[in-house]
Amino acid sequence: MNYQQTIDYLFAKLPMFSRIGAAAFKKDLTNTIRLCDALGNPQQKFKTIHIAGTNGKGSTSHMLAAILQTAGYKTGLYTSPHLKDFRERIKINGEWCDENFVVDFTQRIQPLIDEIEPSFFEITVAMAFDYFAQREVDVAVIEVGLGGRFDSTNIITPELSIITNIGWDHMNMLGDTLEKIAFEKAGIIKKNVPVVVGEAIDETRNVFIDKAADSQITFAEEKRYVIDWQYQHHQLTATVVDKSNDEHSSYQLDLPGIYQTKNLITVLETAHQLELQGWRTGKAIIQKALPQVKHLTGLHGRWEAIYQNPTVILDVAHNVDGIGQLKKQLELTDYHHLHIVIGMVKDKEIDKVLELLPKQAAYYFTQAQIPRALDAESLRLNAERFGLSGHSFNEVNIALQHVLSHAHKDDLVLVCGSVFLVGEVTL
Repeated sequence: MNYQQTIDYLFAKLPMFSRIGAAAFKKDLTNTIRLCDALGNPQQKFKTIHIAGTNGKGSTSHMLAAILQTAGYKTGLYTSPHLKDFRERIKINGEWCDENFVVDFTQRIQPLIDEIEPSFFEITVAMAFDYFAQREVDVAVIEVGLGGRFDSTNIITPELSIITNIGWDHMNMLGDTLEKIAFEKAGIIKKNVPVVVGEAIDETRNVFIDKAADSQITFAEEKRYVIDWQYQHHQLTATVVDKSNDEHSSYQLDLPGIYQTKNLITVLETAHQLELQGWRTGKAIIQKALPQVKHLTGLHGRWEAIYQNPTVILDVAHNVDGIGQLKKQLELTDYHHLHIVIGMVKDKEIDKVLELLPKQAAYYFTQAQIPRALDAESLRLNAERFGLSGHSFNEVNIALQHVLSHAHKDDLVLVCGSVFLVGEVTL
């Protein structure tokens, strides 16, 4: 098989969460352990940092990877899902993994695939670990796919664990209370491995403390806070105060969403904890890395401007907390009129998301080209109940072209609601 045939095989053969949802999620690490055993346990051959959380784990992962790259470490980065190309999931120093490796790995592991019938995610995790081991990375930043306790990535023993926050998402698999969701994500905490928690609330704090009984736990919010920030020219500048000495420090980010101020606090404490372990992750390195995260790591889809006159913004926000942060961003943004192109998948809290969206915007309801997508017309009809009116389109780029042919040059066009929808934009 060539590369495209290999990818087609993986997509068609293996249960894939992005396509079929909960049926692809296994509450069991057996297959991942079997795969990695067959590969000689590559995950034990390099150092790792493990990141879970409801929102922000992708941005946090990329910021940390950028810091480590800037410090001179050969840095692996495993994230999911991808936007455009499968190889986005597996990077070293911002470069996608090699096509030939994907083909070779799949051929090597194919007999075991036939025997144990793993999920798509189980295979990609094993593939990432094997790639990082073969290429001899110094460290790999590993983003949890879903939850934590039973996530395929949870066979590593990292240098540090991070939980960005807990919110309402994937309740059908993780639990119907914040405590239950926190328990699943806290499953990445390992004995004697330090853990940094980005945001904690009364319902989740004790869950983390209990799980980290044999580990050092740090709550990032208790260490620093953002006293001021500015959003200009698609850049975010934040002034951060260290509570221990009242020192004020300024950081510029090329990830301009104001929600990045929360991720920044998590990243700064993580970098501090790594520095205590002997890593080169001091303030000067951080200040050099954060203005070029997108360039260094290839991160996209976080309040990303891809077109001007009118401004078109892509954002992968897709759950209640993410859309809530997006709404705050809109309130701080200047525009003549707001157009929102939105598509969602069936297993999200659709009504709660629609309830949050601004009623004064023009809406263009659409759908990603995956089985999990809610069809555009059903989304439109549902949105009418919340005072949101607009037209439905079967494909996001058709919706976008319709918007651009009618919008004023000073308007703002926002595409959101699904990672998969954002990934299909070709503007």
